[in-house]
Amino acid sequence: MLLLSLLNDEEKGYFFDLLLKIIAFDGKVTPDDEQSIINTFQSELGEYKYQSSDKTFEELLEYFKEKSKVVKNIVLLNVFNVSLLDEWYSAEEHFMIEKVQENLGITEKKGLELKRLVYAARDLRERVKRVISE
Repeated sequence: MLLLSLLNDEEKGYFFDLLLKIIAFDGKVTPDDEQSIINTFQSELGEYKYQSSDKTFEELLEYFKEKSKVVKNIVLLNVFNVSLLDEWYSAEEHFMIEKVQENLGITEKKGLELKRLVYAARDLRERVKRVISE
């Protein structure tokens, strides 16, 4: 559902750089946390091996700003998804996510649609867990 397999290797790498900068904004991400996040996506990544770049948050936004609508939507969809996994969600993180959406030129309507899909997928996973454990 996360569709990262549709990104090329360069896009995947920069996506993880962007994601880790958003999550690390509050200073609470350890190397183990980084690996855990990457492992979350491993089934979609196949043989891809992450190597961080030295790009800044702003440079990463510029990189994705030039990409197709599909790539931009996949990036934002996954940023929303990971924000639900992070126990340290904060107002600063929220504002960074808004900045990503704005810089990628994704409308409020499309952003809300993507966010609803992420919540629906999470709700479905939770419902499946309840059903199989009964």
